[in-house]
Amino acid sequence: MKFYMTPGSCSTGIHILLEETGLAFEAYIVNLVKGDHLKPEYLAINPSGTIPTLVRDDGVVLTDSVAIATWLAEAYPRRQLLPNDPRAAEAAMASLRFYTQHIHGEGFRRVFTPERYASKKNTVEAVKGEGREIVAKAFEVVNDELAGKDYVADAFSIADAALFYVEFWADKTKMELPSNCLAHYRRMLTRPAVRQVLAEEGYR
Repeated sequence: MKFYMTPGSCSTGIHILLEETGLAFEAYIVNLVKGDHLKPEYLAINPSGTIPTLVRDDGVVLTDSVAIATWLAEAYPRRQLLPNDPRAAEAAMASLRFYTQHIHGEGFRRVFTPERYASKKNTVEAVKGEGREIVAKAFEVVNDELAGKDYVADAFSIADAALFYVEFWADKTKMELPSNCLAHYRRMLTRPAVRQVLAEEGYR
C-alpha cells in the first residue's frame, strides 16, 4: 500500500492506525506548504488534492480519513479497531465523525486557515477566536463522554486515533484540554505505535 501524508496533520491519525495494525506500506510526504498537494502527479492520484490518501494493494484509492479508518477496521477485524457490538461500533463511528467533521472541520479549520472565512465584518483574528471557541466547547462534550473510560469505546479503536490528532493540535496551539481529554491524550502518548509515529513525523 502507498500512504500519502503530511506530518502533524490529520493524516497522523491514519498513520497511527496503520502502525497499530502492523500492515506493510510505503509512506510519501506531501508538503502542503510547498503546494505538493496541487501538483499534477498528486492530483492524478487524488483529484481533490487532500490528505491523507491511501492506495490499497488492489489499486483502490481512499481519500478520506473516515473512509480509510473504516476500511482498516472492516478489512482487518482481528485488529479489533471497532467494538464487536454493533451499537458500540456505531457509537464509536459517530464519535469519529464528530472529531473529524466538527472539531477538525468546523473548529481547527478556522484556526489554521482563517482566511477561508474572513470578510470585511469578520477579521482573520476573529475567525481564529471563533474556531478556538468551537474546539473548546466540543472538547467539553468529549470530556463528559470520556468520564470513567480509558478510551472512546472502552478499548482502543479508530475513534481514538482521530481524537488523538485533534488533542495533539490543541496541545501544539496551547489550548487547555479538560481533564478526561488530557488523560486520554497522555494515555495515547504511551502507546508504542503513537510514539513511533510521532518520532517518524519529527515530534520527539
